[in-house]
Amino acid sequence: MTKRLEGKVAFITGAARGQGRAHAVRLAEEGVKLIAIDLCAQIDTVPYPLATQGDLDETAQLVTDAGGEILAVAADVRDLAALHKAVDAGVERFGRLDGVVANAGIVNYASALELEAQAWLDMMDVNLTGVFWTIKAALPHIVAGGRGGSIVMTSSVAGLRGIPNTAHYVTAKTGLVGLMRALAVELGPYGIRVNTIHPGSVNTPMLQNEASYDLFLPGRENPTYEDFARINQAINVLPMPWAEASNISDAVAFLLSDEARVITGAALPADSGMSVHW
Repeated sequence: MTKRLEGKVAFITGAARGQGRAHAVRLAEEGVKLIAIDLCAQIDTVPYPLATQGDLDETAQLVTDAGGEILAVAADVRDLAALHKAVDAGVERFGRLDGVVANAGIVNYASALELEAQAWLDMMDVNLTGVFWTIKAALPHIVAGGRGGSIVMTSSVAGLRGIPNTAHYVTAKTGLVGLMRALAVELGPYGIRVNTIHPGSVNTPMLQNEASYDLFLPGRENPTYEDFARINQAINVLPMPWAEASNISDAVAFLLSDEARVITGAALPADSGMSVHW
């Protein structure tokens, strides 16, 4: 690794597992010191197990093994006070804050006719409001540093196109694009860049679970990993059923780096072509 981000400090949410863990490890390899949080609890409307404290501890160990430094805290992106507490503690420890990776998110599935109110509210609270709270907690420190910075929000291919049975998810992820554009204009004078990244299918527990299999393979008894891979391949342009989390980490590291110094207000697809598939 060239450690092109040596000396920088970043705040990352949803770090216990999946994309968040991959981003944390990759950024540590690039020289970033990390303030990392995850809920480490279950949300009733989420149909798959969420990450645990043990998962967050494992991420912290992986970061340490990669030669990085990390402050890992169990905190809820829906709780602004908890986010302020975590970020403040991290800045006190590391002395600065340069970037944000607002990655925490959930998904569940239902038609608009069947979508329950609590599922809608949880989706908005975590995937949209939680991203804004994450940024709001971090911004005072980034601005005070006077060095500029970079904010990356994890949206989705669902922020670029319509997907059935996910009206609440599509709404939240599309809302991030509007938030990104507004903040890019507002924060540009501070030298702070703001972008969204839009993964398609990624090989994490958020994708590989029974609820996803039921959505993509309705009525199929005992669907297999291979069955699911064939369906996902059919909706991608590139010859792969899904990305690995580390593939998305490449894009995140780029957007945080000086190599992206003139990129702001951009919605970057990282979706194997799913958003343009006819």
